[in-house]
Amino acid sequence: MRRMEGRWIEVADRVLVRRYAELDLSVGLVMGDGGCLVVDTRGDERQGAELAAEVRRITRDPWTVVITHSHFDHSFGTRPFLECPVWAQEGCRADLVEEGARTKEAWARRYREEGRADIADDIAKTEIILPDRLVTDRAELAVGGRDVVMSYFGRGHSGNDLVVHVPDAGVVFAGDLVENGAPPAYGDAYPLEWPAAVDGLLGLAGDGAVVVPGHGDPVDREFVVAQRAEIAAVAGLCREVAAGRMSAQEAVRLSPYPEDTTRTALGRPAGG
Repeated sequence: MRRMEGRWIEVADRVLVRRYAELDLSVGLVMGDGGCLVVDTRGDERQGAELAAEVRRITRDPWTVVITHSHFDHSFGTRPFLECPVWAQEGCRADLVEEGARTKEAWARRYREEGRADIADDIAKTEIILPDRLVTDRAELAVGGRDVVMSYFGRGHSGNDLVVHVPDAGVVFAGDLVENGAPPAYGDAYPLEWPAAVDGLLGLAGDGAVVVPGHGDPVDREFVVAQRAEIAAVAGLCREVAAGRMSAQEAVRLSPYPEDTTRTALGRPAGG
């Protein structure tokens, strides 16, 4: 698939993906007849406004927003899309309430320390918008006459990963349950539960499906199957180390992922 940075790519009938250089983030747009769905809103109000303007270049139809999970780079850019329904898994709202302010402060500080004061200032000024349409396990909505299914398959990359399926197009927006171009991120993860969440996602992704990761270009089902095997291997290593049957050093040696990624996974409580 062609690299799509900085432009929309139509991955299926009226389902578009836009990839950004900042954090290699990918966002989505599902268009129907008289309505559209925006999948994730980027990392601050300015970035969200840029995305909103790009959506408006494509369609003037009313929009709905769905957030795949609470991490700032997917959820902090929502304000420019209001007023509209904002969907997310119920744990996403809870996490934004409990951790949003601390997350905003931490990422603003990190960008400032990296010499990127412009992004730091944008994050610091951002108002965190809470989702107002909450999914427990599964919900459906019509987007301009097209069915969209939102499913929660359990904890994985975060505690509130929501998978967005467009059945008539064969497209699955995976959020950060799937990562393309870098190892999966375990900082907030539940390594022991992550494979089961990916199994749920794979249940939606038939042969020929397009799976859109939260970062990087879209992938196919085979890519997800291969990554699921790697995530399962890390889960097994976490179990062995937690049970005292293996040292962390040995787990790092056996891991499919780099040392820092593996040690982060091992450091999650009881392996996550």
